[in-house]
Amino acid sequence: MDLSSRQREILEYIHSRIRDDGLPPTRAEINLHFGWSSPNAAQSHLRALQAKGAIEINSGLARGIRLVEPALLHEGLPLIGRVAAGRPILALENQERRIELDPLLFRPRPDYLLRVQGESMCDAGIFDRDLLAVRRGPEAAHGEIIVARINDEVTVKRLRRRGRGIWLDPANPDFQPIQIEAGDDFAIEGRVVGVIRSL
Repeated sequence: MDLSSRQREILEYIHSRIRDDGLPPTRAEINLHFGWSSPNAAQSHLRALQAKGAIEINSGLARGIRLVEPALLHEGLPLIGRVAAGRPILALENQERRIELDPLLFRPRPDYLLRVQGESMCDAGIFDRDLLAVRRGPEAAHGEIIVARINDEVTVKRLRRRGRGIWLDPANPDFQPIQIEAGDDFAIEGRVVGVIRSL
């Protein structure tokens, strides 16, 4: 089945909501998740997915979406290479290709793979050119290794919280912690759930 990158992202989001919540998302929730302002955007994408045979829509129900072929979701994860400044991390221009990967290798299931650049996390076993399996989401606990965006730069660091303060700690004594300042545009893009290394 020939799905665009965006259609596959929507399909994966529907699958994740069914898996995590037991129910598919509403159209409004899909719009909110992808940041679409048009109230008809989600419906338009859902109709395209239905036309390609990936889902069935019951228009009489708010959550009337049924996955036709859940196995389609295991055709691989997007591999993110260099991240363009100002672009969402999963933007098409950041994706090198898709990599086939058994979804049961990691828990929770990752949403994408990110290619590491640099040696700032080597003492945590993360080296330059490794692939990180990342679960997308804006929340993370103290001590977790995260993918964070700071003022259009994307970095991988260990999250440290102290009171209201937030620091991003490297795992290499040659690098300094990054303190998040009040004026920084800071967001947690996801949590690292695994590492893949070519030997």
